[in-house]
Amino acid sequence: MGALGICTLGRENWAQFKALRIKAIESAPFALWPTRAEEEALTAEQVQARIEPGPHQIVFGAFDGGRLVGIAGLRREKLEQIAHRGTVWGVAVDPQRRKEGIGRKVLQRLVTHARDEGLLQIQLAVATENPAARALYRSLGFQSFGIEPRAMRVGDRFYDEEHMVLRLDEIAD
Repeated sequence: MGALGICTLGRENWAQFKALRIKAIESAPFALWPTRAEEEALTAEQVQARIEPGPHQIVFGAFDGGRLVGIAGLRREKLEQIAHRGTVWGVAVDPQRRKEGIGRKVLQRLVTHARDEGLLQIQLAVATENPAARALYRSLGFQSFGIEPRAMRVGDRFYDEEHMVLRLDEIAD
């Protein structure tokens, strides 16, 4: 294991991004919205568009050497009345590398970016059956603002999601 580097993903990272998402979906299908089949069906161009940095989106990746081991996306709202907030999406860590602090490091970089961009809050949704992720988000200052029952269905099973928010204007420098 080498030094972990956190950087912005670009179009050139599409194959590693897609492969990591498929691994994450396989290990916890209730944690990410697309099914494996839906993720696999995405073309290179579709994946590149999802991760290409722009004024309203950015995806951070954690690299160990040249290997992508963690990801987290941030989407900023475009409409003026809600442009103060963003949505965290697609947080995933290679299943073989969990419990190493990779998710925390990627999310800390995302939070710093959100603050630097002038966002006042960021929000996310997390499966209630994912206690490790919920604990990580709480440790970073996210607060629950509700549970959405039956937010996701995998086969015949339903999963609830906890909605959480982090008010960036309340974090001390």
